[in-house]
Amino acid sequence: MTADDLTIQHEETAAGGAFFIEQSAKRLAELAYRRVDAKLVDIKHTEVKEELRGRGVARLLLDRAVGWARESGTRVAATCPYAKAQFEKDASIRDVYAA
Repeated sequence: MTADDLTIQHEETAAGGAFFIEQSAKRLAELAYRRVDAKLVDIKHTEVKEELRGRGVARLLLDRAVGWARESGTRVAATCPYAKAQFEKDASIRDVYAA
């Protein structure tokens, strides 16, 4: 299985949401966020199960979240250590970052 074979889904509620990959009804990767207000979310957790590790899946999830934030006019904070580190090292995604 390659990264090209993966389908990233997005679910959202009033309190938050997640970008995730599921296969056979099992969630294999997830980037979860909580909604702070109408235009700000906080990425609180990123997890990739062993089956998908080492394939850049966490970054794929983050890139999808950044794309969604750009489209929806949402700012993104990050208490998740992985997401925070990515925002701090990659200027190309900082346009949505609310440090």
